[in-house]
Parts: sequence; structure tokens; C-alpha cells
Amino acid sequence: MSRAFTREEDSENAIAGIGERPISPHRNLVTERGLAMIEENLADLRDILAKAERKADRERIAVVSRDLRYWTARRENAELSVPEPGSDQVRFGMGVTLQGDDDRKVHWKIVGEDEADPAKGTISHVSPMAVALFGKKVGDVAVVNDKEWEIVKLSES
Repeated sequence: MSRAFTREEDSENAIAGIGERPISPHRNLVTERGLAMIEENLADLRDILAKAERKADRERIAVVSRDLRYWTARRENAELSVPEPGSDQVRFGMGVTLQGDDDRKVHWKIVGEDEADPAKGTISHVSPMAVALFGKKVGDVAVVNDKEWEIVKLSES
């Protein structure tokens, strides 16, 4: 067997071995922004795939196709959820300001898994903090990792 044939075979195995992106078993709740993000990702990936196909870049085609399958599945099972205006209970899509035992305040917006970015103040609806907050009102206390957080403010964004 020639070296060239071996390298090509290895390359095919590497491409085939990229695997699928795991899909969460949780409901795919999304905010309006999250739904728009999914649509943007799909549009971008379609453009990237077209360019990769023109260049016959098999590895890029494989990776982008995998990502397209992921985002297509996420779009198909996305459930847009908008908080009820004036709700006095923590719900998906709401902003929650919390105060810890040390009087430090933090603000989180509860969003879908794909749009969550704690560094930007958004947490997934399946995170321990969000789960502990759901259904609570201003003045209630949520306990996460043995730390108490009092809900001091709710906002619709």
C-alpha cells in the first residue's frame, strides 16, 4: 500500500470521526433573541458550506454539515417562550437581581441553553441557579451550593 493511499485513508477516518454535536435532552426553550441567533447560525453555516463545496474542502464540509444538522435540529424543536408581562414570579426569559449573604448583587437573565453566557449575564434555564429561582417572587430566598440569594428585583429583560 502506498503512503499516499494511507494518508488519504487516515484523513477520511479523521473526518468521519468528528461525531455529532450532542443535543440536550431538555426542552429547547428560547427567547426571541435566541431564536434569531439560531436563524443567524443557520444562514451563516449555509454560506460557509457553499464556499467549502466550491473549494471541495471535504474536512470543512464535514464539520459545517455536522453543525448544520445540530442547528437545524435546534430550530425544529425550539419553543419560543416570552415571560408574561407584569409577572411577579421568576419565569423563563426574565431578568433577576439577587443579593447574596455578603450584600453583593448579581443580575442574571434566564435564557435557553444555546444562548446562555454567564460572562454576559445570561444563564441557562436548566442551570441550578435558574431551577432554584423559578416560581419565586421578590423577597424569596433561593439556595444554590449552600449559599442563600435573596431575590431583590425582577425585570422582563
